[in-house]
Amino acid sequence: MAEKIDFKKTLDAYRATRGEFRIVDVPDMWYLMIDGVGDPNTSPAFADAIKSLYPVAFTLKFASKRELGRDYVVPPLEGLWWSEDMASFTSARDKSHWNWTLMVMVPEWIERDLVAAALDRVAATSTPVRRGDVRLEPLVEGRCVQTLHVGSFDDEADVLAELHDEFVPGNGLRMVGKHHEIYLSDFRRTAPEKLRTILRQPVAAARE
Repeated sequence: MAEKIDFKKTLDAYRATRGEFRIVDVPDMWYLMIDGVGDPNTSPAFADAIKSLYPVAFTLKFASKRELGRDYVVPPLEGLWWSEDMASFTSARDKSHWNWTLMVMVPEWIERDLVAAALDRVAATSTPVRRGDVRLEPLVEGRCVQTLHVGSFDDEADVLAELHDEFVPGNGLRMVGKHHEIYLSDFRRTAPEKLRTILRQPVAAARE
């Protein structure tokens, strides 16, 4: 039987160290995605998005093992976050203005027809509220800066401020793309102070 792949261990893009900002070239990857807006702590759409993504992700994983002979650990939940005023992520922390896309990475060998079949299978066996909003899309980020944050999401502000205002300009870079978080811990079951989250920001040379 083929070895089960754990992308958290095999992809450099899933590695980060607490207290260290690291520049990493992230390969193009494919994701199951679903969009929303508003405070993730209070928005029903946020919880519904998670409940809709995971059944598809696991159905796809089992289909890959069964039909392709390629098994893998379902990758962690990830999120893209943005707002017209990026200060809402650092100083103001006004979550009602946050836009988000929740995502689960899909291995490169998975074709669209297998994803379509997984979506149909989920629809036939359960009724996630937002199943119809789940889509497959590529994400192109390229050069990024990332670090590991340990603690509650509300304690990210100081780390992000240092990343945005000091490290990025101090290294001749500018921010491009969307703030990206990778949830190595299940925040539904983990104490806030023990949460492990990779914080990622796509960047480009300041002169470009």
